[in-house]
Amino acid sequence: SSGPTKGKVELLESARMLKERDFTIYATGGTHHFFKENGIETEQVCWPDEDNADINTLDLIKNRKVEMVINIPKDHTTREISNGYNIRRNAIDFNIPLITNARVASAFIYAICKLDLENIAIKAWNEYK
Repeated sequence: SSGPTKGKVELLESARMLKERDFTIYATGGTHHFFKENGIETEQVCWPDEDNADINTLDLIKNRKVEMVINIPKDHTTREISNGYNIRRNAIDFNIPLITNARVASAFIYAICKLDLENIAIKAWNEYK
């Protein structure tokens, strides 16, 4: 769930990079439609409060079908706050990395897509200054 339009725009290139590397992107309704309009394929999932859903966000999290959750609040409506809280709370409870800021999400995705493990030096904590 990528929040308001600004967040969606900020994540477009990151989503393209993930798709180029054959990642599956699950997206709630608004994000799914925005990405689709911009040529990015996603699997649409439903909010936690939608019982009739084929694929519910909480089911994906609880069944560990996702490796990372990006949840950026869109507005301050009761439904948005409740659903967002449930998604974020479950991501933490099920030990799935959670990002709640579009700029941070974009930077993280860029890093994992552009850097190879061979190019990352592993150092002991005391070597960082």
